[in-house]
Amino acid sequence: MTDNQKQLIRPSFWIISLMIFVAAFIRLIPHPPNFAPIAATALFAGAYFNKKIYAFIVPIVAMILTDAIIGFHPLAWLVYLSFALIVFIGIFMLKIISVKNLFFAATLSSVSFFLITNFGVWLGSNFYPQNFYGLIQCYIAAIPFFHNNLLGDLFYSTILFGLYEIIKIKIPALKESKV
Repeated sequence: MTDNQKQLIRPSFWIISLMIFVAAFIRLIPHPPNFAPIAATALFAGAYFNKKIYAFIVPIVAMILTDAIIGFHPLAWLVYLSFALIVFIGIFMLKIISVKNLFFAATLSSVSFFLITNFGVWLGSNFYPQNFYGLIQCYIAAIPFFHNNLLGDLFYSTILFGLYEIIKIKIPALKESKV
């Protein structure tokens, strides 16, 4: 049996994957703008999947499935780009999972998502002048949405990480935690 096959039969792999898919599908429930579990799933995957290829594949597949229902938009590729960056943030900032590390990782995720996606809005827009002043205007116009983005990232990260830590206590076989 190969390492990948062993990986796929571990209960922790399936529990982490299920949690990511459930969180991704929460996007389908009505919610305030930008208050969604997108960054939280990427951080969670980056932190808990030992095989980092799964940290990218599992949450991106979940995102694609929900985007297929919600609808794709021209700037979706920027959302996926920032999503991949957030997986890296989870990999590097959450090697040691603590409240402090999670808070900083979720905050950095929110800021990077804000900067990347709004840069794309500015770049692809006729509404803002294509100069530094126009870029600043675009970022200023997006500030009201950042509040929900940050709160959503902090809320859903707390839920995912906290719930998994509780599950690990209830199911001792998951103590290995990283899959």
